[in-house]
Amino acid sequence: MDLLKETNFGFLGPKTAGKVRDIYERDGKLILITTDRHSSFDRIIAHIPWKGQVLNQVSAWWFEKTKDIVPNHVLAIPDPNVTIARKFTLLPVEAVVRGYLTGVTDTAAWTRYAAGQREFGGTVLPEGMRKNQQLPQPLFDPTTKEAAHDRVLTPEQMIAEGFITPDLFAVIKTTALALFARGQEVAARSGLILVDTKYEFGTDADGRLVLIDEIHTPDSSRYWQRDSYAARFAAGEEPQYFDKEFLRLWFRDHCDPYRDTTLPPAPPELVDELSRRYIAMFEQITGTKFAHGATPISPRIERNLRAAI
Repeated sequence: MDLLKETNFGFLGPKTAGKVRDIYERDGKLILITTDRHSSFDRIIAHIPWKGQVLNQVSAWWFEKTKDIVPNHVLAIPDPNVTIARKFTLLPVEAVVRGYLTGVTDTAAWTRYAAGQREFGGTVLPEGMRKNQQLPQPLFDPTTKEAAHDRVLTPEQMIAEGFITPDLFAVIKTTALALFARGQEVAARSGLILVDTKYEFGTDADGRLVLIDEIHTPDSSRYWQRDSYAARFAAGEEPQYFDKEFLRLWFRDHCDPYRDTTLPPAPPELVDELSRRYIAMFEQITGTKFAHGATPISPRIERNLRAAI
């Protein structure tokens, strides 16, 4: 199986390697190459066949579906794994929008609600809500974007600490909620619930807002199956969801992924299953059959990029 673990295209210039994407800057543009790297525990734990293509193409699909709401950074998609984008000034705010009271991490809405918090992004939730319950209205619940760790701050704290101006914060909130409403509407037609997501924004030379990074992918968003949600919620059961956790749990059970220098290889059957699930999510979200890109992947990308630039 051909995998895109990393790229080293010297003709593109210096590379910045993120968790999943390799990023090259050339002539004021960003070349974003989405690899098959799978990250957890702050490290790469596996490489999932076709994951990079799925993420890049799902994002491209959603960018097209939402460009009437806000401009985005896409200039071209010259390859299934590649986006050529305009470079903008990154805003240090991650625009998190939540439609349901759920999650298990420290920053998750349900975790904070269960601990007694009732105000989220300026909205006060009622008492007596249950895990996985639909919120009265979608919540704008942003975090900071910082090198050390992201923080959940109130709008007032973000403005006071200089992360954002009041006017720009208002524009980000309005835009993020509009994108989320569109996402929920489109997802519903595919039998999905868009539960929560995060957006990243930049500004152009005139200070206008632009959507960057990715949008509504299985990595940046939580999706549930729509047709079974009501019955499962009534029965106190977890919704049907796109599950990546089984691979993470395997590593947790077979090593110390935070401390061990070398991790055991991921079981092939789990890697194959996760690949199948990514492809299934692509097909359900977009309503189209997944078309595997030509292999070998890296030479294909190089050919397409040389032709594009």
